[in-house]
Amino acid sequence: MTKQILKIFKSRINTAIFLLLILVLCGVVGFKVISGLSWTDSIYMTVITITPVGYTDVEALDHQAKIFIIGLILASAIILGYALKVISEYIISKNDIKESKQKKMQKKINVLSEHIIICGYGRNGKQAAKKLLSHQRKFVVIDKDETVFQNCENKDFAFTIGDANEDEVLIRAGINNAACLICALPNDSENVFVVLSARQINPKIHIISRASEESSYSKLKLAGANNVILPDRIGGNHMASLVVVPDLLEFIDNLSIVGEQTINIEEIAVEKLCDTSKQKTILELDLRKKTGCNVIGYKDENGNYLINPEASQKLVIGSKIIVLGRSEQIQTLNSMFNIEI
Repeated sequence: MTKQILKIFKSRINTAIFLLLILVLCGVVGFKVISGLSWTDSIYMTVITITPVGYTDVEALDHQAKIFIIGLILASAIILGYALKVISEYIISKNDIKESKQKKMQKKINVLSEHIIICGYGRNGKQAAKKLLSHQRKFVVIDKDETVFQNCENKDFAFTIGDANEDEVLIRAGINNAACLICALPNDSENVFVVLSARQINPKIHIISRASEESSYSKLKLAGANNVILPDRIGGNHMASLVVVPDLLEFIDNLSIVGEQTINIEEIAVEKLCDTSKQKTILELDLRKKTGCNVIGYKDENGNYLINPEASQKLVIGSKIIVLGRSEQIQTLNSMFNIEI
Protein backbone atom coordinates (compact mmCIF):
# COMPACT_ATOMS: atom_id res chain seq x y z
CA MET A 1 0.00 0.00 0.00
CA THR A 2 2.77 2.42 0.95
CA LYS A 3 4.77 1.66 -2.18
CA GLN A 4 1.67 2.19 -4.34
CA ILE A 5 1.05 5.63 -2.80
CA LEU A 6 4.67 6.69 -3.33
CA LYS A 7 4.53 5.35 -6.90
CA ILE A 8 1.46 7.49 -7.64
CA PHE A 9 3.16 10.61 -6.25
CA LYS A 10 6.35 9.95 -8.20
CA SER A 11 4.23 9.62 -11.36
CA ARG A 12 2.59 12.98 -10.63
CA ILE A 13 5.98 14.60 -10.00
CA ASN A 14 7.24 13.27 -13.33
CA THR A 15 4.13 14.74 -14.99
CA ALA A 16 4.74 18.12 -13.34
CA ILE A 17 8.41 18.15 -14.47
CA PHE A 18 7.34 17.20 -18.01
CA LEU A 19 4.80 20.06 -18.12
CA LEU A 20 7.43 22.55 -16.86
CA LEU A 21 9.84 21.47 -19.58
CA ILE A 22 7.10 21.82 -22.24
CA LEU A 23 6.26 25.28 -20.87
CA VAL A 24 9.90 26.44 -21.07
CA LEU A 25 10.31 24.95 -24.55
CA CYS A 26 7.13 26.63 -25.82
CA GLY A 27 8.23 29.96 -24.32
CA VAL A 28 11.70 29.88 -25.90
CA VAL A 29 10.40 28.83 -29.33
CA GLY A 30 7.52 31.34 -29.11
CA PHE A 31 9.82 34.31 -28.39
CA LYS A 32 12.20 33.15 -31.12
CA VAL A 33 9.48 32.88 -33.78
CA ILE A 34 7.15 35.74 -32.80
CA SER A 35 9.70 38.41 -31.80
CA GLY A 36 12.72 37.15 -33.71
CA LEU A 37 14.93 37.22 -30.60
CA SER A 38 18.19 35.32 -30.30
CA TRP A 39 18.15 31.99 -28.46
CA THR A 40 19.81 33.58 -25.42
CA ASP A 41 17.28 36.43 -25.30
CA SER A 42 14.42 33.97 -25.84
CA ILE A 43 15.55 31.87 -22.88
CA TYR A 44 15.97 35.05 -20.79
CA MET A 45 12.47 36.32 -21.65
CA THR A 46 10.95 32.90 -20.92
CA VAL A 47 12.57 32.69 -17.50
CA ILE A 48 11.60 36.21 -16.36
CA THR A 49 8.04 35.63 -17.61
CA ILE A 50 7.53 32.27 -15.91
CA THR A 51 9.22 33.50 -12.71
CA PRO A 52 8.01 37.12 -12.39
CA VAL A 53 11.22 38.66 -11.09
CA GLY A 54 10.57 42.06 -12.67
CA TYR A 55 13.58 42.49 -14.98
CA THR A 56 13.33 44.76 -18.04
CA ASP A 57 12.40 43.31 -21.44
CA VAL A 58 15.32 43.04 -23.89
CA GLU A 59 13.38 45.12 -26.46
CA ALA A 60 10.00 46.68 -27.08
CA LEU A 61 7.35 44.04 -27.67
CA ASP A 62 4.72 44.17 -30.39
CA HIS A 63 1.03 43.26 -30.08
CA GLN A 64 1.49 39.57 -30.88
CA ALA A 65 4.35 39.19 -28.38
CA LYS A 66 2.27 40.74 -25.60
CA ILE A 67 -0.62 38.34 -26.27
CA PHE A 68 1.86 35.44 -26.25
CA ILE A 69 3.30 36.63 -22.91
CA ILE A 70 -0.20 36.83 -21.38
CA GLY A 71 -0.85 33.23 -22.41
CA LEU A 72 2.58 32.12 -21.14
CA ILE A 73 2.00 33.79 -17.75
CA LEU A 74 -1.42 32.14 -17.32
CA ALA A 75 -0.04 28.72 -18.34
CA SER A 76 2.95 29.09 -16.03
CA ALA A 77 0.70 30.03 -13.10
CA ILE A 78 -1.35 26.86 -13.60
CA ILE A 79 1.60 24.52 -14.19
CA LEU A 80 3.77 25.97 -11.40
CA GLY A 81 0.82 25.82 -9.02
CA TYR A 82 0.24 22.18 -9.93
CA ALA A 83 3.95 21.35 -9.50
CA LEU A 84 4.13 23.02 -6.07
CA LYS A 85 0.94 21.23 -4.98
CA VAL A 86 2.25 17.80 -6.04
CA ILE A 87 5.67 18.32 -4.43
CA SER A 88 4.12 19.59 -1.16
CA GLU A 89 1.69 16.66 -1.00
CA TYR A 90 4.53 14.23 -1.70
CA ILE A 91 6.67 15.62 1.15
CA ILE A 92 3.74 15.65 3.59
CA SER A 93 2.56 12.15 2.63
CA LYS A 94 6.07 10.74 2.90
CA ASN A 95 6.37 12.12 6.44
CA ASP A 96 2.91 10.75 7.28
CA ILE A 97 3.83 7.31 5.92
CA LYS A 98 7.08 7.32 7.88
CA GLU A 99 5.25 8.34 11.06
CA SER A 100 2.61 5.66 10.43
CA LYS A 101 5.32 2.99 10.05
CA GLN A 102 6.97 4.08 13.29
CA LYS A 103 3.66 3.95 15.18
CA LYS A 104 2.91 0.49 13.78
CA MET A 105 6.35 -0.76 14.78
CA GLN A 106 6.00 0.79 18.26
CA LYS A 107 2.72 -1.06 18.79
CA LYS A 108 4.53 -4.28 17.88
CA ILE A 109 7.23 -3.51 20.47
CA ASN A 110 4.78 -2.50 23.20
CA VAL A 111 3.23 -5.98 23.36
CA LEU A 112 6.58 -7.75 23.76
CA SER A 113 7.81 -9.14 27.07
CA GLU A 114 10.82 -11.23 28.04
CA HIS A 115 12.36 -10.25 24.72
CA ILE A 116 15.95 -9.40 23.78
CA ILE A 117 17.22 -5.94 22.81
CA ILE A 118 20.17 -5.66 20.41
CA CYS A 119 21.94 -2.29 20.46
CA GLY A 120 23.74 -1.76 17.16
CA TYR A 121 23.00 -3.49 13.86
CA GLY A 122 26.56 -3.79 12.61
CA ARG A 123 28.45 -7.03 11.97
CA ASN A 124 28.05 -8.38 15.51
CA GLY A 125 24.48 -7.16 15.83
CA LYS A 126 23.41 -8.77 12.56
CA GLN A 127 25.04 -12.05 13.53
CA ALA A 128 23.24 -12.01 16.89
CA ALA A 129 19.94 -11.22 15.14
CA LYS A 130 20.47 -14.10 12.71
CA LYS A 131 21.04 -16.56 15.56
CA LEU A 132 18.03 -15.31 17.52
CA LEU A 133 15.82 -15.58 14.43
CA SER A 134 16.92 -19.18 13.87
CA HIS A 135 16.01 -19.89 17.51
CA GLN A 136 12.66 -18.11 17.07
CA ARG A 137 13.32 -15.62 19.88
CA LYS A 138 11.60 -12.24 20.07
CA PHE A 139 13.94 -9.26 19.90
CA VAL A 140 14.16 -5.55 19.12
CA VAL A 141 17.08 -3.92 17.31
CA ILE A 142 18.20 -0.36 18.06
CA ASP A 143 20.33 1.59 15.60
CA LYS A 144 20.60 5.30 14.86
CA ASP A 145 21.25 4.72 11.14
CA GLU A 146 17.83 4.57 9.49
CA THR A 147 19.22 3.14 6.24
CA VAL A 148 20.22 -0.20 7.84
CA PHE A 149 16.52 -0.98 8.32
CA GLN A 150 15.36 -0.14 4.80
CA ASN A 151 15.19 -3.81 3.82
CA CYS A 152 13.99 -5.03 7.24
CA GLU A 153 10.32 -3.96 7.13
CA ASN A 154 9.10 -7.48 6.37
CA LYS A 155 11.51 -9.20 8.76
CA ASP A 156 10.30 -11.18 11.75
CA PHE A 157 11.79 -8.74 14.25
CA ALA A 158 11.02 -5.27 15.50
CA PHE A 159 13.36 -2.29 15.37
CA THR A 160 13.52 1.27 16.56
CA ILE A 161 15.60 4.11 15.18
CA GLY A 162 17.61 6.12 17.67
CA ASP A 163 20.72 6.38 19.82
CA ALA A 164 20.92 3.54 22.36
CA ASN A 165 22.77 5.93 24.70
CA GLU A 166 19.48 7.75 25.30
CA ASP A 167 17.20 6.39 28.02
CA GLU A 168 14.13 7.32 25.98
CA VAL A 169 15.23 5.06 23.11
CA LEU A 170 15.88 2.12 25.46
CA ILE A 171 12.45 2.59 27.03
CA ARG A 172 10.92 2.76 23.56
CA ALA A 173 12.54 -0.61 22.81
CA GLY A 174 10.78 -2.07 25.85
CA ILE A 175 13.72 -2.41 28.22
CA ASN A 176 11.43 -2.47 31.26
CA ASN A 177 9.91 -5.76 30.03
CA ALA A 178 13.04 -7.19 28.35
CA ALA A 179 14.88 -10.27 29.58
CA CYS A 180 18.25 -9.55 27.98
CA LEU A 181 20.21 -6.75 26.31
CA ILE A 182 22.99 -7.38 23.79
CA CYS A 183 25.22 -4.33 23.44
CA ALA A 184 27.00 -4.62 20.08
CA LEU A 185 28.04 -1.02 19.44
CA PRO A 186 31.48 -0.58 17.82
CA ASN A 187 32.72 1.92 20.40
CA ASP A 188 33.59 0.63 23.89
CA SER A 189 32.78 3.93 25.61
CA GLU A 190 29.30 3.88 24.08
CA ASN A 191 28.84 0.30 25.25
CA VAL A 192 29.79 1.30 28.81
CA PHE A 193 27.28 4.15 28.76
CA VAL A 194 24.49 1.91 27.41
CA VAL A 195 25.22 -0.77 30.02
CA LEU A 196 25.06 1.83 32.81
CA SER A 197 21.77 3.22 31.51
CA ALA A 198 20.22 -0.21 30.98
CA ARG A 199 21.24 -1.44 34.45
CA GLN A 200 19.77 1.69 36.04
CA ILE A 201 16.44 1.37 34.19
CA ASN A 202 16.05 -2.39 34.66
CA PRO A 203 18.24 -3.82 37.46
CA LYS A 204 17.12 -7.40 36.70
CA ILE A 205 17.94 -7.46 32.98
CA HIS A 206 20.74 -9.75 31.76
CA ILE A 207 23.32 -7.68 29.86
CA ILE A 208 25.83 -9.02 27.32
CA SER A 209 28.28 -6.54 25.83
CA ARG A 210 31.06 -6.69 23.29
CA ALA A 211 34.41 -5.02 23.86
CA SER A 212 37.13 -4.13 21.38
CA GLU A 213 39.87 -3.53 23.96
CA GLU A 214 40.78 -5.83 26.85
CA SER A 215 41.07 -2.76 29.09
CA SER A 216 37.33 -2.20 28.61
CA TYR A 217 36.46 -5.60 30.09
CA SER A 218 36.63 -4.54 33.74
CA LYS A 219 34.86 -1.25 33.02
CA LEU A 220 31.92 -3.01 31.39
CA LYS A 221 31.69 -5.53 34.24
CA LEU A 222 31.77 -2.66 36.74
CA ALA A 223 29.09 -0.84 34.76
CA GLY A 224 26.80 -3.84 35.18
CA ALA A 225 27.39 -6.22 32.25
CA ASN A 226 26.82 -9.87 33.14
CA ASN A 227 28.96 -11.09 30.26
CA VAL A 228 31.62 -9.29 28.22
CA ILE A 229 32.66 -10.73 24.86
CA LEU A 230 35.97 -9.91 23.17
CA PRO A 231 35.46 -10.92 19.50
CA ASP A 232 39.15 -10.55 18.63
CA ARG A 233 40.23 -12.83 21.49
CA ILE A 234 37.62 -15.44 20.55
CA GLY A 235 38.72 -15.32 16.91
CA GLY A 236 42.40 -15.71 17.85
CA ASN A 237 41.70 -18.59 20.23
CA HIS A 238 39.61 -20.31 17.59
CA MET A 239 42.35 -20.08 14.96
CA ALA A 240 44.99 -21.33 17.40
CA SER A 241 42.74 -24.22 18.44
CA LEU A 242 42.44 -25.26 14.81
CA VAL A 243 46.20 -25.83 14.90
CA VAL A 244 46.41 -27.50 18.32
CA VAL A 245 43.24 -29.64 18.36
CA PRO A 246 41.71 -29.42 14.87
CA ASP A 247 39.56 -32.57 15.07
CA LEU A 248 38.10 -31.69 18.45
CA LEU A 249 37.25 -28.17 17.33
CA GLU A 250 35.70 -29.46 14.12
CA PHE A 251 33.48 -31.75 16.21
CA ILE A 252 32.41 -28.83 18.41
CA ASP A 253 31.75 -26.65 15.36
CA ASN A 254 29.43 -29.34 14.01
CA LEU A 255 27.30 -29.15 17.15
CA SER A 256 24.31 -26.88 16.62
CA ILE A 257 23.17 -24.83 19.61
CA VAL A 258 20.37 -22.98 17.82
CA GLY A 259 18.23 -23.77 14.82
CA GLU A 260 14.83 -25.07 13.84
CA GLN A 261 15.54 -28.76 13.30
CA THR A 262 19.25 -29.26 13.97
CA ILE A 263 19.80 -28.52 17.68
CA ASN A 264 22.32 -30.83 19.41
CA ILE A 265 22.82 -29.03 22.74
CA GLU A 266 20.20 -27.40 24.90
CA GLU A 267 20.01 -25.75 28.32
CA ILE A 268 16.79 -26.53 30.21
CA ALA A 269 15.45 -25.27 33.55
CA VAL A 270 14.69 -28.17 35.90
CA GLU A 271 11.23 -26.72 36.57
CA LYS A 272 10.31 -27.72 33.01
CA LEU A 273 11.42 -31.32 33.56
CA CYS A 274 10.03 -32.28 36.95
CA ASP A 275 8.05 -31.20 39.99
CA THR A 276 10.63 -29.33 42.07
CA SER A 277 8.55 -29.72 45.23
CA LYS A 278 9.72 -33.34 45.17
CA GLN A 279 13.45 -33.10 44.72
CA LYS A 280 14.80 -35.51 42.13
CA THR A 281 18.23 -36.57 40.94
CA ILE A 282 19.56 -36.82 37.40
CA LEU A 283 19.27 -40.61 37.70
CA GLU A 284 15.59 -40.40 38.62
CA LEU A 285 14.97 -38.05 35.72
CA ASP A 286 16.30 -40.80 33.41
CA LEU A 287 16.50 -38.67 30.28
CA ARG A 288 18.89 -41.08 28.60
CA LYS A 289 16.34 -43.90 28.61
CA LYS A 290 13.33 -41.71 27.81
CA THR A 291 14.79 -39.52 25.07
CA GLY A 292 18.31 -40.71 24.29
CA CYS A 293 19.80 -37.38 25.46
CA ASN A 294 22.81 -37.27 27.79
CA VAL A 295 23.18 -34.78 30.63
CA ILE A 296 26.63 -33.24 30.16
CA GLY A 297 26.39 -30.23 32.46
CA TYR A 298 24.62 -28.83 35.49
CA LYS A 299 24.20 -25.20 36.56
CA ASP A 300 23.12 -24.67 40.16
CA GLU A 301 20.90 -21.89 41.49
CA ASN A 302 23.98 -19.72 42.18
CA GLY A 303 25.23 -19.93 38.60
CA ASN A 304 28.04 -22.41 39.23
CA TYR A 305 28.67 -24.97 36.50
CA LEU A 306 29.45 -28.65 36.94
CA ILE A 307 30.71 -30.58 33.91
CA ASN A 308 29.59 -34.21 33.53
CA PRO A 309 27.61 -34.30 36.80
CA GLU A 310 27.07 -37.49 38.77
CA ALA A 311 23.81 -39.39 38.41
CA SER A 312 23.15 -38.66 42.09
CA GLN A 313 23.23 -34.89 41.52
CA LYS A 314 20.09 -33.35 43.06
CA LEU A 315 18.01 -30.99 40.94
CA VAL A 316 17.10 -27.90 42.95
CA ILE A 317 14.83 -24.97 42.16
CA GLY A 318 16.51 -22.39 39.90
CA SER A 319 19.06 -24.84 38.49
CA LYS A 320 19.49 -25.94 34.89
CA ILE A 321 20.83 -28.98 33.08
CA ILE A 322 22.68 -29.08 29.77
CA VAL A 323 21.81 -31.99 27.50
CA LEU A 324 23.53 -33.38 24.41
CA GLY A 325 21.93 -35.48 21.72
CA ARG A 326 21.10 -35.87 18.07
CA SER A 327 18.58 -33.41 16.68
CA GLU A 328 15.76 -35.97 16.72
CA GLN A 329 16.55 -36.83 20.35
CA ILE A 330 16.40 -33.16 21.33
CA GLN A 331 13.06 -32.87 19.53
CA THR A 332 11.76 -35.91 21.43
CA LEU A 333 12.83 -34.28 24.71
CA ASN A 334 11.11 -31.00 23.84
CA SER A 335 7.93 -32.78 22.76
CA MET A 336 7.82 -35.01 25.86
CA PHE A 337 8.11 -32.09 28.30
CA ASN A 338 6.31 -29.47 26.13
CA ILE A 339 9.39 -27.28 25.91
CA GLU A 340 9.16 -24.42 23.43
CA ILE A 341 12.36 -23.73 21.48
